[in-house]
Amino acid sequence: MKPIQLISPVDGSVYAERMPLSLDAAKAAAARAKAAQKAWAARPLAERIALVRAGVEKLNAMKDVVVEEIAWQMGRPTRFGGEFGGVNARTEYMSEIAADTLAPQMVEDSDKFRRYIARDALGVVFIVAPWNYPYLTTINTLVPALIAGNTVILKHASQTMLVGERIAEAFHAGGIPADVFQNVVLDHATTEHLIANRAFNFVNFTGSVGGGQAMERAAAGTFTPLGLELGGKDPGYVRADANLDAAVDTLMDGAMYNAGQCCCGIERIYVHESLYDAFVEKAVAWVKTLKLGNPFDADSTLGPMANKRFAAVVRSQIAEAIAQGAKALIDPALFPADDGGAYLAPQILVNVDHSMRVMMEESFGPVVGIMKVKDDSEALKLMNDSPYGLTASVWTEDYETAEAFGQQIETGTVFMNRADYLDPALCWTGCKDTGRGGSLSYLGFHSVTRPKSYHLKKV
Repeated sequence: MKPIQLISPVDGSVYAERMPLSLDAAKAAAARAKAAQKAWAARPLAERIALVRAGVEKLNAMKDVVVEEIAWQMGRPTRFGGEFGGVNARTEYMSEIAADTLAPQMVEDSDKFRRYIARDALGVVFIVAPWNYPYLTTINTLVPALIAGNTVILKHASQTMLVGERIAEAFHAGGIPADVFQNVVLDHATTEHLIANRAFNFVNFTGSVGGGQAMERAAAGTFTPLGLELGGKDPGYVRADANLDAAVDTLMDGAMYNAGQCCCGIERIYVHESLYDAFVEKAVAWVKTLKLGNPFDADSTLGPMANKRFAAVVRSQIAEAIAQGAKALIDPALFPADDGGAYLAPQILVNVDHSMRVMMEESFGPVVGIMKVKDDSEALKLMNDSPYGLTASVWTEDYETAEAFGQQIETGTVFMNRADYLDPALCWTGCKDTGRGGSLSYLGFHSVTRPKSYHLKKV
């Protein structure tokens, strides 16, 4: 068995390496989680909530080292300060709604019957987390799973495997028992073996479509429920009545923030013909203000992509689109830090269409294609012409139009005058190749629990 290496995109060095667990050790970890679950679920809900909150508080105390480690592991500039705002907001919201959401739903409580629906923890929850927002994506499932009475095993992406260690360190320091929450390093074969042999009662995976398919294959016939978020190609539509400056600022930030490595980042933009020229001009000016560089430099607003392999995919999409007739509007010479490796200059493409990979396949990098449309009908057709469906952004001054338009979009979340944002009170979900299931909101608790009916007759 070979060690798993974490290659830093900052300088190409081996930042960390860990040996994956052997199959026997992995089985033992799953067995410990199963053995610990009943006692954890038997603790009062208020106690579980307090311990989860204490774990997050301990994580906050590690902020300085966490922010530095994120930069080394996946390249996000330290100026952005990590993911603590979202981590704290999501933890707080899920904690606040837990009692009401998990409370039994009483149907009848009379002198003859007590009938109600309770929610039971599923058992052992397995989280396979991605590298792009390594803390937020873990917290989304970890917090409700633990609060609901599950034990959790976390396998983090190899690109950010130190994140799992930090979360475990913090949660254990906050009082979560070691067997209730375990961070593990696993290879693919061991992961698939555990899933295929019913080691877990729920699997939450965030990653590629191919990774999701591998999870489904491993779970086939086990009836293990899966939550899958498999990426997106999220569109923005700028209607004729849009606030142009607001649309440019938010959509371009949604396309470029985190070097475009956002599941719900903006990857394609459709603009009404009356605003198209002005939008493109302002978008180009916006991108030219970015600074690509070392993530530890205070003035860097774009760091490297997490791995040079990912940057190579984006470069190939851009080159192929240009060969097919697209026009690149950003001169890479404006971004001299572009080294042909992990550091990649941002790009805006026009003269694009849906025959090009850059408009159909997930890019997950700092590139966006912009197309002119004549009306809502054309925009809707193009927005739905995608294998993905995570979020869609509509820019208009008319709520009713946005709602009616949103009802026709094949997506998990409809934004009006907003993009690239996750509200913990709303379910985070997708359709088509983006996957299935949902996290956060009250439905996030439903994902990690099962209904249990009680029909009690008094004789």
